[in-house]
Amino acid sequence: MPTRPYAPAHSQVYICAGVIVKLHSPAANRDRLARRIHCIGGPDIDRLWIQPLIYAPFEGPDDRLATVWPRVTVLATIDRPPWSEIGTLLAKLHGLPIRDDPPRLGGHTRLQLAIKFLRKTVPSELGWMIERGDQLAGLLAEPTQVTLAHGDFHLGQIGHTPLRRSWKLLDVDDFGTGDPSWDLSSPAAYWAAGLLDDQSWTEFLAAYRDAGGPAIPASGDPWPALNLPAQAALLIAVTQQLRATGDLRGAQQLLDTARRLPLQ
Repeated sequence: MPTRPYAPAHSQVYICAGVIVKLHSPAANRDRLARRIHCIGGPDIDRLWIQPLIYAPFEGPDDRLATVWPRVTVLATIDRPPWSEIGTLLAKLHGLPIRDDPPRLGGHTRLQLAIKFLRKTVPSELGWMIERGDQLAGLLAEPTQVTLAHGDFHLGQIGHTPLRRSWKLLDVDDFGTGDPSWDLSSPAAYWAAGLLDDQSWTEFLAAYRDAGGPAIPASGDPWPALNLPAQAALLIAVTQQLRATGDLRGAQQLLDTARRLPLQ
């Protein structure tokens, strides 16, 4: 499972000594971004998230919103991901009370953007991807439950400060309220594609359950709760590969998995 998505969503990061300045997507909304930053500084959640150096977005170059963060150590490709810590971290986030009016999480929006890109790009033989995307968007439109959630979790979204080895969450662009299964969708997708080993998957789920995570049942088969979000994550990952490289050779395993998984 990669520690980075195939391509960033039109944002750039600039590093100067121990400070990171992030230029957000031109489509970023100031009010929603400000609310997200405010929310992660609240009680309890501040222990789960790397905190910004300034608790508000400001105008950057080309009228784009910018935020400032401390430089942190992120998960390297050669590292074994701390799956137990990740499972516990997400479960704690999902169990927090909803305060300070956070916006809706961004998972569904990312799916809609992926579908829009596919409509303009994919050849006719891949038209099934658009149809599947539309079906998923409809089925996932209403959450089965509502909690706080990261909204775009993958292995590039954790880091720690030099003085603390405990992993914390990064990136607020898609944080908000919604179905917590979105945060498990990327690991689930890569496991279904055979790109995440069974031991890591089991370790992740066990830690999530032990910490009371609500996205899956406390026992039994977790897949019915994760099938649809995992398929959405597959579609988004394939689209990111296509956007980044112009072809799908690097995502064939994900594409094949997306084709074979049933909607029910």
